[in-house]
Amino acid sequence: MGSSRSLAELAHAVGGRVIGDPSTVVLDVTHDSRQVGEGSLFVAVVGESHDGHDYIDQAVRAGAAALCVSRDVESRHDRIVVDDTRRSLGRLAASVHGDPSHDLAVIGVTGTNGKTTVTHFVESILQSLGMGVGLIGTIGSRVGDTALPSVRTTPEASDFQRLLANMRDAAVSHVAVEVSSHALELHRVDGTRFVAAGFTNLSQDHLDFHGSMELYEAAKRRLFRDFEIGTAVINLDDPVGRSIASSYGREMMTVGDGGDFNFEIIARSATATTFVLRTPDIEATVSAPVVGEFNVSNVTMAIALCAASGVGSASLVASLEGLRPVPGRFEVVSRPDEPTVVVDYAHTPEGISSAIEVAREISEARVLAVFGAGGDRDRAKRPMMGRAGSAADVAIVTSDNPRSESPEDIVSQVLAGASPEARAVVDRREAIEAAISESRSGDVVLILGKGHETGQEHRGVVTPFDDREVARAALNSWRKSANFDADSGSMGL
Repeated sequence: MGSSRSLAELAHAVGGRVIGDPSTVVLDVTHDSRQVGEGSLFVAVVGESHDGHDYIDQAVRAGAAALCVSRDVESRHDRIVVDDTRRSLGRLAASVHGDPSHDLAVIGVTGTNGKTTVTHFVESILQSLGMGVGLIGTIGSRVGDTALPSVRTTPEASDFQRLLANMRDAAVSHVAVEVSSHALELHRVDGTRFVAAGFTNLSQDHLDFHGSMELYEAAKRRLFRDFEIGTAVINLDDPVGRSIASSYGREMMTVGDGGDFNFEIIARSATATTFVLRTPDIEATVSAPVVGEFNVSNVTMAIALCAASGVGSASLVASLEGLRPVPGRFEVVSRPDEPTVVVDYAHTPEGISSAIEVAREISEARVLAVFGAGGDRDRAKRPMMGRAGSAADVAIVTSDNPRSESPEDIVSQVLAGASPEARAVVDRREAIEAAISESRSGDVVLILGKGHETGQEHRGVVTPFDDREVARAALNSWRKSANFDADSGSMGL
């Protein structure tokens, strides 16, 4: 069912004042004048490149019932005046939609790496137990089995609360949400109550936005400082996680070495890991279709978050054998008789290092890595990525999403931190083909950076490009070459 609020009720929710008729009824909230319809409250958000106050006339013509502004405007329209429209947007939207997070078990996950994987694991685990689950994150959003496109990891506040309301109305009980540092800094999840909130780790990323590691960390910490959380779930294997845990004064569970939820790996393969999982209730040996210690840590975090939402440990452990893999997250795209080719979203120095470490664990021979850096993003991490990628036996630096920058310039900046043996192949398709053509049975080829993405962006144009499809085509060529060499009796591969 829909919901509505009077202008007076909304002003009270955000500490604003009403100019005009306080009984005006609002049915929806939006920051985008193009989304305005009859009954909408248009919130004039001030951004880096656009000021919503400049679009008030357009919103009024589209049928806005009222406005929310932070300065005097020439309009006779009913309006709420607040100090900061961006800070007010989430709480206004939550109020109009009847505070949907109060009717849902919202599970939030923040951290540099692992957010997507953990939220997908939470979704998979809870769905296997017969629950209605929603998902909001990088790869997209889902309401049950219905997929929705995603523009950003965490939607803008008005879109976010509307999405939660739609999930509530669709009889969803649990929602797994990626909570990015941008979302926390820009108040996109304000007005949300979390039944559980997890912290995975912190390493360098997004300094183009935050400016420093200190400010980046402060944005992540905001989730555990400013929000209503039932239970915080903190990874003790990360130094920032240990710091958060040491000062957190509310209900908390811990994950990792010495934590309430911990694990011990027993056996590994290219497609699964067997480990002992320990929770406050049980100890069990399980096999899950995940690869690498960091992914076992992600599984353990997901289990802890589900437990924090009220699900018993025994049921959770039973769900792990059917755990669904996450698209583009250490996704193996090769067949058993081919070199192991993995597509992964790793796009930070720490992520690249972790991927190479896992590849070493499952490789019978060499590790080859294809990686690059995105344009218009944190430039300081580029040489660090080069250094991290040089841990592979063969390191090929290539283009990622150049955006407005020169691909050659980005590659040069990554190479500046790489070993002398690393080489550049700027064209990404050629780089992937080169790595696979050079590989042999027993090798692991890592294709890093884009993961699930199906396009490559350069100068405003997105060209279809899927690392998985390109890799599979290159593997077909590898197979033909291997068969030719075997048939001809040459040494070949």
